[in-house]
Formats: sequence, C-alpha cells, structure tokens
Amino acid sequence: MTTLLPADPKLGYLAHKAEIDDAVQRVLESGRYILGEECSAFEHEFAAFVGVQHCIGVGNGTDALELALRALGIGHGDTVITTSNTAVATVAAIELAGATPLLVDVDDETLTISPPALEKALATTRAAAVIPVHLYGHPADMPQIMAIAERHQLRVIEDCAQAHGAAIDGRQVGTFGDAAAFSFYPTKNLAALGDGGAVVTHDEHLATRLRELRTYGWRERYISETAGMNTRLDEIQAAILRVRLRHLPHDNDRRREIAARYSHSLGRAPAAGDVHHVYHQYVIRISRRDELRERLKRQQIETAILYPQPIHLQPAYRGRIATAGELPVTERAARELLCLPMHPWLTDSDADRVTAAILQHG
Repeated sequence: MTTLLPADPKLGYLAHKAEIDDAVQRVLESGRYILGEECSAFEHEFAAFVGVQHCIGVGNGTDALELALRALGIGHGDTVITTSNTAVATVAAIELAGATPLLVDVDDETLTISPPALEKALATTRAAAVIPVHLYGHPADMPQIMAIAERHQLRVIEDCAQAHGAAIDGRQVGTFGDAAAFSFYPTKNLAALGDGGAVVTHDEHLATRLRELRTYGWRERYISETAGMNTRLDEIQAAILRVRLRHLPHDNDRRREIAARYSHSLGRAPAAGDVHHVYHQYVIRISRRDELRERLKRQQIETAILYPQPIHLQPAYRGRIATAGELPVTERAARELLCLPMHPWLTDSDADRVTAAILQHG
C-alpha cells in the first residue's frame, strides 16, 4: 500500500519532468545565473497572472515580507498587526524589518484575520500596517480589511504564501493591498525546487524601491543609495517557476476537485460566498485530533498540523510578543486542526481512501 503524504514535491517535479529539465538546462547553458532573462520573464508572467503591474523576484517568502515592509518605510517604532496562527515567517519578517508585531484573533470559520478583532485592536493601538494571511488557500476578508485600513490609514501587505490564484469575486489576492508577498517553497501551489519568493504591487514607485532594496540599495552597480538586502530569485528557480506557472490553473482546479470529494464524503460545506479557495491545505477540525492522526498513520496516511502552536505561545515569543487580548479561536484551532493529504497528484481513489479511513473511526 502506498503511503499518502500531506504534500509531495517530488511528484510535482515528475509530473513536468521534461519541461523542468529543459528549463534548467537552458539556464545552465546560458551562462547567466542571477537576475537574467528567466527572472525578468517570470516576473512579467507572474504579474500578469496575478493581475498587477509589477513583480519583484526575491530569495524567499520571508524576505518578500520584510522587503515589502522596508520599501513602505515601516520599521522601528511601528506596530504591524497580523495573526498568530501562521507560519512564524510572518512575524519574523516584521521583526527583521525592525517593527513590532501585534497579534489579533481570527475568524472561527475561515481562520483568517477577524475584521472585528482588527477593528477592536485599532481602538486602543496606533498601527502602521496590517498583514492579512490568506491561510490554507482561503482568502482573508479583503473588502472589510481594506475598509478598516482606509479608516485608520494603515498600509496593507497581503501574505499570499499559501494562496497562489485564490480570489474574491473574481479578483485575485495580491491585488488588494499596497503590496503582497508570495513564497515559492517546494510544497506551495506554485512551487520552485528550492527557495524563492516575490513581491507584487500596482505602485511603480514602490516597485522601483523594491528592486533597489533587493540588491544592496543599488541604483547603479556597486553604489548603494540606501541600505538594502541581498535577496534575489535565481535563474534556475525562475525557469522552473515559469514551467510550473503554466500548469498552475490546472493544478489548482485539481486541488479543488479533491477538496470537493473530501467535503462531499465528510459532509462538510464548501467555501462560502464569492471566495475562490485554492486549497493549499485541506483542513478539518476535530476534538480527538491526535488520536485520529495516529489511526490514519497506521493506515499509511500521513497528515500535518499547520500550525501546532500559535506564535505567541512558542518559546521564542512567549511573554515578549503582544496580543490584542486573548486569542481563544486561534488557540482552540491549534488543538483541533488537521491537514489531510492535498496535492494535485492525488487520485480520486486516494482521496476516497482518506475519507473512508476517517469515517471508519467516527
């Protein structure tokens, strides 16, 4: 019996092996390995896919968030609001930029930032920016968040690391805020075969600033106009991403098919409203989570917990990172959530095997 994995990057490579191998070989033979034609082409193609004017390729998703904050002038003395049930990269980037994170609770249904919790935090805190995280491929409530941001003069940086192609009423995430950060980690919906990331924006001035900051603050080579970073999307990863981007709409459709199959079998409602969920993860919540996880493992069905501990309760942050009051939804979800196998190369029978194993144990 084949072991089913929560994600399987190797299958993603094998599915497009010939195209990826050709792309890598093209780079190797070009003699240009940093900020060459592949990166420029990918930036153009990904910007068009998202629906923005500018894309700036960087080394990883954490750098993308930090770079966006720095380009917007957010740093020491500034508070940035986000959530605690996210990859630690979101908070790490805020601190790397020199700003101070403030964590608020999430919506009980979507597990993305709660607009009422955001509004409540802003009643007592002056913040410079908010980073809504489009968690598991489900968009945060951007219309409400943007309305709140306008009232409170907040900059908005979307964390789209898990939401390539997700949309609200036909408008893709990454197009709502001042800027948006993407990760191309090998398990993402749009995956490199190594690290990679990007910042996207509509703002030409901001894009120029981002390009300068990603290479030491250079406007001309070797002359730093400002203190920048070294964070660039290399040519091999850009070439791979160009291949994967061509297949992303089909791959996301397949994720949605698998999710629909899971939901039908488990009696769960699909994503509500005009939300286009791209199912980076398919998450269930169950009180006896760890027991179910062990039972599935014995049947060679591996699962994941994203994330087992909210950031404010992790050793590096406990007692020193601020929260806007209690975070009951966040903490309860961390005890209950379980990510089922989810990637485009699962078969229908694989999905049925997962749900049968879950239903078998009630």
